[in-house]
Amino acid sequence: MDNLVLFNKNDLKSLLKNRSGESKFGKHIHLLSNFTSIYDEILSLDVTYVIFGIKEDIGVFANYGTVGTSGAWDATLKSLLNIQSNDFTHPKKVLLLGHLDYSKSLEKLKELNQNQKKHIQKARKKVAKIDKDVSELVFQIVKAGKIPIIIGGGHNNAYGNIKGTSLALKEPINVVNFDAHSDFRVEEGRHSGNGFTYALHEGFLNDYYIFGLHENYTSQEIFISLDKNKQIHYNTFESVEVRKERKFKKELENALEVVSDLPFGVEFDCDAVENIKSSAMTPSGFSATKARRFIHYFAQNKNAKYLHICEASPTPETEVQIGKFITYLITDFIRANAN
Repeated sequence: MDNLVLFNKNDLKSLLKNRSGESKFGKHIHLLSNFTSIYDEILSLDVTYVIFGIKEDIGVFANYGTVGTSGAWDATLKSLLNIQSNDFTHPKKVLLLGHLDYSKSLEKLKELNQNQKKHIQKARKKVAKIDKDVSELVFQIVKAGKIPIIIGGGHNNAYGNIKGTSLALKEPINVVNFDAHSDFRVEEGRHSGNGFTYALHEGFLNDYYIFGLHENYTSQEIFISLDKNKQIHYNTFESVEVRKERKFKKELENALEVVSDLPFGVEFDCDAVENIKSSAMTPSGFSATKARRFIHYFAQNKNAKYLHICEASPTPETEVQIGKFITYLITDFIRANAN
């Protein structure tokens, strides 16, 4: 896999901050020194979770969004590796694989203009190539009986996660998506706003539950499309948190009832969390603590097959905050799932 860059001991040494009397998470994780077959290498390791990053902005750009999501992986590593290793964090169950690298494409992206349709089409063709990498890597991990935790990039990568998991399990899967947006736009070329559309229409996605849609940012056309499709289910942020028509805990239960009859993926878009720097940052959204409760709740189920955290877009000023937040989500997932 040409674009996969393994995380190695030198990388770990450069990021690990040792402190007397403490044992850090990064000291106890597993790494791969090299590979000829990802599947064979992962299959032989005594780990449950395989964490990897996707360093790309291309899907967001192709959806006319604000770029920056390629930085989430590096921000996460700086935090994750330096949390404590203890009975609650389970580092020995983790393989930190590395990341899919698209630095050359990102350089070329700087030459493109979102106001020019032909440039958008170029970006969408690049997204289709990223899809192949993501789906193949997720396929190998799930086929080996491990749970991928995917960090970074745009929500375009949901398609590859769903396809790879579905192919490995040889059946369509369900998905619950914590998101302010449906990402169910038309099939107009691949981008961050239509990964679920493609996955459903191609038969990889069965039931799709959108948790926390923002009513102000979902068009009537999209609502009509969602309501017509019996495979799609949703609630809105306003119904839960503003009008209080629905209870958060009960909505978690309703969503789990929809998705848990099949293997399912947990998709998490940082756009849904209040004041988290993301491609579509919101001043009004779920709290970070409720976001953690969401992850914990679904990770407890035996049919949870992957976690994807996307759309975070750190700046130098917000890098520490983003890294800590994503680290909380990763460890919440592992803690709940491992127990």
